[in-house]
Amino acid sequence: MIMLSEMNPGEQGIVSKIDAQGELKQRLFSLGLRKGSQIKMKASSIAKSTLEVEVGSTLLALRYEEAKMIQVKRV
Repeated sequence: MIMLSEMNPGEQGIVSKIDAQGELKQRLFSLGLRKGSQIKMKASSIAKSTLEVEVGSTLLALRYEEAKMIQVKRV
């Protein structure tokens, strides 16, 4: 298991845990990020402050701090 923030572009995984609370957890859930979701790292900014991920057929931009809260099992 790794954190989403540690994945490289092109890697895929399945969300195993989200450590966010409150509004952030609800926002991630509403975007389709939940336990069991398939996720693919698409790209990251040069400083890795923003990550682009694909959940299902949806592209999302996440802050690095948010991605550190999402535990992923590589597939």
